[in-house]
Amino acid sequence: MTELSFKGRWNTLKGKIKQKYAQLTDDDLLFEEGKEEEVIGRIQQRTGETKENIRSFIAKL
Repeated sequence: MTELSFKGRWNTLKGKIKQKYAQLTDDDLLFEEGKEEEVIGRIQQRTGETKENIRSFIAKL
C-alpha cells in the first residue's frame, strides 16, 4: 500500500474499514500522511488480522 492509495480517499476507506471491523475506533483509524504502516499496525492489534489480509482488504476498496 502506498501513500498515494490512501491520499484523498481516506474518509471513504475509513468508513468501509469500520463496517468490516466494527471494534475499531476513530483513534485506531487516525491517519497522518506517511504513517500508513502505523494505521495498519493499529488495525492488526485490534482485530488480530494479518497485515497482509488488511492490506489486501484495503487494496480491494
